[in-house]
Amino acid sequence: MKPAGTWRSKLWGVCLVNLATLSWASNAVLGRWLRDDVGPLTLTALRFTVATAFFGFLLRGRSPEEWRYGRDRWWLLAMGLAGVVCFSPLLYLGLRYSTAVNCSLIQGFSPLITALIAGLIIQEPVTRRQMGGAVLGLIGVMGLISGGSLSFLIHLHFNGGDLILLAAAILWAFYSVFGRRVMRQRSPVSATALSSFLGLPLLIAAAFFEYRHIPLNLRPETIAAILHICVVPTIIGYWCWNRAVQTLGAGGAMVFYNTLPLYGVVMGALFLQESLGLVHLVFGGLILAGGLWGTLGRRV
Repeated sequence: MKPAGTWRSKLWGVCLVNLATLSWASNAVLGRWLRDDVGPLTLTALRFTVATAFFGFLLRGRSPEEWRYGRDRWWLLAMGLAGVVCFSPLLYLGLRYSTAVNCSLIQGFSPLITALIAGLIIQEPVTRRQMGGAVLGLIGVMGLISGGSLSFLIHLHFNGGDLILLAAAILWAFYSVFGRRVMRQRSPVSATALSSFLGLPLLIAAAFFEYRHIPLNLRPETIAAILHICVVPTIIGYWCWNRAVQTLGAGGAMVFYNTLPLYGVVMGALFLQESLGLVHLVFGGLILAGGLWGTLGRRV
């Protein structure tokens, strides 16, 4: 593995974090689409059952240290509670009552939240480049979802679902920071697998209770959507994200979290024939510029 501080290593981390956010671009859309067919806890339990089995399979050939919780046990438990048990159910629950626009705007604040939490919990310094990149990305998100209209932003309406989404964004920031601490000593596969192992029993118990009130409506298209969520946003997305956090740090990876709405717009143009105009290119470019500014170059 390349030294963490090298330019090539950073570029590799940038590629991974963008692959993660690209894989997650479909998660919010599908999660909202599935809201009448499967409960948020049931959907989360299904996706992490598949993911935990996969990452457990990958661990088979690893050293015994990768299998042991060791001194990281409480950090791994915190990862499992924040990123596995709580984050996804809150995201899906919030999407039942909020909109994709509000969700994107709230996610735009995640890099700034993560930078503050990383400094408080693991004493990871936040560079001026990272803060500047996060602010540029937030401006890009606001311009992207508003179409460059200040009036649109002024007249946005928020509801209880938005508070749930804000809680989810904070929990994801904690997950990223906890993961950064854990992966000082172990691989992303080990960190992802063991934290998922710890969180899965709680998810299954909660999903069993939810299923009695929100039955699963299995249709062919529902099954296809659930399988996509299990494989792409969960297995691919979580591994790429944790590997990027290990390389770039929690703050460095979160600078690129704002590419989520950008990739959502691009996917809408490619697959739903939605319009893609100059305003999307300008503000989308601002999001990418903020990410590159915050991660590449000297630490200042």
